Amino acid sequence: MSDRAARPTVTVCRGCCCGTPKVPRLDHAAQLRELRAALADSAHVRAVDCLDVCERANVIVVQPSPDGRRAGGRPVWLGLVNDRDATADIATWTGAGGPGLAEPPGVLDLYAFQPSRRVREAVED
Repeated sequence: MSDRAARPTVTVCRGCCCGTPKVPRLDHAAQLRELRAALADSAHVRAVDCLDVCERANVIVVQPSPDGRRAGGRPVWLGLVNDRDATADIATWTGAGGPGLAEPPGVLDLYAFQPSRRVREAVED
């Protein structure tokens, strides 16, 4: 397995609501750039089309690395990630190992949610 495949994955929604002017007062392009820069050496960051949880825009999903999954980590869905502090907390946690390997900052509990099984399966598989 390559080093890149052994990393957590951060999926950033950039569809019909996330990443658009529908969520005002946030530089969406800067949010994605900051995540990519902060996690360049520790996680794969990808932007995807609509994750179908528009009421939670902006949505970010942190998926564990293979080691994190073996340690019990599961994907963590975070919604309403509309400020730089939350983005920085996600980057710090993911850079430290992410789900299964590092405890998330407690403030991220405020952003965590569980989408429907249909939505989860489309992203997590």
